[in-house]
Amino acid sequence: MQSYDERLTAPRSWWAVAVLPGASLGLILLPFGPLPLLAGLIGGTALAMAAVSAYGSARIRVVADSLVAGEARIPVSHLGAAEVLEAEEAVAWRTYKADPRAFLLLRSYIPTALRVEVDDPADPTPYVYLSTRNPKALAEALATSRG
Repeated sequence: MQSYDERLTAPRSWWAVAVLPGASLGLILLPFGPLPLLAGLIGGTALAMAAVSAYGSARIRVVADSLVAGEARIPVSHLGAAEVLEAEEAVAWRTYKADPRAFLLLRSYIPTALRVEVDDPADPTPYVYLSTRNPKALAEALATSRG
């Protein structure tokens, strides 16, 4: 049973910007002729778009009794209170309020976040910070999964 699923996709403008490295590589290869220019344009653009796609492929899911955030999988039973962070408070928690031991799944283009305490004595991580477009729904899914 999956109660929450979000992909932290990159903004559309990043895809347009991904053409620039291809154009740059094409210009660098221009002195070698039109075919290297075309290969540089296509190859550089493809590599930049692959990088944008990989960066925007991070997912946050609440599946049965676990929170899956990127590569991390945390049992919901080891999570404490969840705090919804609006834009200003989210910036504070990823800058001067941040704990270096915390797990952050951070995407700068997403202004809101959810901070969840970690209640596992064996884990030194004090909290999990998750950039999310819908922190209230994620908090509700975690509460529902706890039972």
